[in-house]
Amino acid sequence: MSKKVVIVGGVAGGATALARLRRLKEDANIVLFERGEYISFANCGLPYYIGNVIENRDSLLVQTPEGIMERFDVDIRIKSEVIKILRDEKKVLVRNLVTNDEYEETYDYLILSTGSTPIKPPIPGIDSPNIFSLWNIPDTDAIKSYIEKEKPRSAVVVGGGFIGLEMAENLYELGIKVSVVEMLDQVMAPLDNEMAQIVHEHLKNVGVDLRLKDGVSRFDYKDGVTTVTLQSGNTIDADMVILSIGIRPNGELGREAGLEVNQRGGIVVDKYLKTSDDYIYAIGDVIEVEDFVNKTQTMVPLAGPANKQGRIVANNIFGEKEEYKGTQGTSIAKIFDLTVANTGTNEKTLNRLGKVYREDYFIALIHTNSSVGYYPGALPMTIKLIYDKEGKILGSQIVGYKGVDKRIDVIATSIRFGGKVSDLRELELAYAPPYSAAKDPVNMIGYVADNQLKGDVNIAIWKDLLELDKDTVILDVMEDDEREKGHIKNSIHIPLGQLRGRLGELDKSKRYIVYCAVGLRGYIASRILKQRGFEVKNLAGGFTTYKIMFCQNNDGNCIGLEEGPMVFSDSGVQKLV
Repeated sequence: MSKKVVIVGGVAGGATALARLRRLKEDANIVLFERGEYISFANCGLPYYIGNVIENRDSLLVQTPEGIMERFDVDIRIKSEVIKILRDEKKVLVRNLVTNDEYEETYDYLILSTGSTPIKPPIPGIDSPNIFSLWNIPDTDAIKSYIEKEKPRSAVVVGGGFIGLEMAENLYELGIKVSVVEMLDQVMAPLDNEMAQIVHEHLKNVGVDLRLKDGVSRFDYKDGVTTVTLQSGNTIDADMVILSIGIRPNGELGREAGLEVNQRGGIVVDKYLKTSDDYIYAIGDVIEVEDFVNKTQTMVPLAGPANKQGRIVANNIFGEKEEYKGTQGTSIAKIFDLTVANTGTNEKTLNRLGKVYREDYFIALIHTNSSVGYYPGALPMTIKLIYDKEGKILGSQIVGYKGVDKRIDVIATSIRFGGKVSDLRELELAYAPPYSAAKDPVNMIGYVADNQLKGDVNIAIWKDLLELDKDTVILDVMEDDEREKGHIKNSIHIPLGQLRGRLGELDKSKRYIVYCAVGLRGYIASRILKQRGFEVKNLAGGFTTYKIMFCQNNDGNCIGLEEGPMVFSDSGVQKLV
């Protein structure tokens, strides 16, 4: 007797499960309910349709209900909302949103792919007519129509996550002046602070008005303009507002049916994606998953994992028994000309879990080029790698202009296979001058991390400069012309080429932090000093990272180290020497 599988919700997870179920069992009875009218659309492409990068709206529709029903011989019912699960009877109660009629549908197995919904906090004025969220096709149509009819000249994007920044870019490209308001001290939460600072600098350089550490207290609408009042008391007038504050799982259906849920309302599943009911599975944004790296429970709303979960659930329903082995959160975003990517865990998560830098994990950070410098088109890239004391890779973040995607994918693959930093060093990756270097950036970050683990070099990070004592000396090994353009206050200066001949000027009773422009010459200098009995660390990322961290205020002056090291520069930074 054929099994009947009911799926609640489409898009990435539900549509994938449907297709896999049919491929596995030609005689299965498959029914999919979707409360909207679009069951499979490219939600990641929505900002780019609004910005006219994607010109054809139909390109966003991966499959139509009619097309799927014809191809897979399934029953798809759009504008039909499942409002209740009758677990004891193995039925769902469905409301036809066109006629408002209600009826029951039986199932042998039920798959919940109910997704998530944008958070809309109770901020006064949040229902103003020119305030929008972006999550689905109707949202997209509303924003697109508003822009075409009203021709707004200014916009405020509330929230600096992936969708918020993608919307900021696309609105900006339409000629709209954009402000981004973020309550946290950085955009792009998966990034650690020093990597996010690169994004901040880029946003400001292209002309985005970035407001950090400042939430919204109220919206006031009048004559087509909304005044956004921030918690600081500052105000921004905007012709339209995009809310990108975050999302919440649509777990109410499961919770009301008595399924186990977590504190956020996400449905709890086992390693086979089965809920606390043996006949109900759940996938996608609505479920709690295992963090692949940290082995803790988390929620990660990404299309890739949802697709994989849909396939796995179909396999498990028809007896193949496949485990979902966790989500490592690999993601990438285009932020104007910049590409931002991450995989695995970050320092913030490790610290929240009680892990301590140098005791439980290490980091390596390099500034490199996407390809060899002598070939036209090489562009800068910053890579951060996080790894444990045994060298196992825990996570990585990359910010750059070119070739970021392939580097993050190599590292993501290494994490999935339990790779170590020594593996990155040994990888044989494709090389030709237009694409890479003989030592690919992935190899280079592996060398840097491996050198630290072996004790060939000790690393100082930018935070260490906030806790200097009188016995620590900062040694600048850049060339004279480089130092004139910018350096750290109170550092001593010995160019690398002169270091061996001037060792007598250094005091072995002191501790040294060496820096150059990006870290390579600092590494060479630290090897020289270490082998001559000095206690020395090389500053990760060199002066480039230092500038990123301490020259980010609005007037171009350096901040953060009023009593300690400060930057000097003849190019826009206040000169204090």
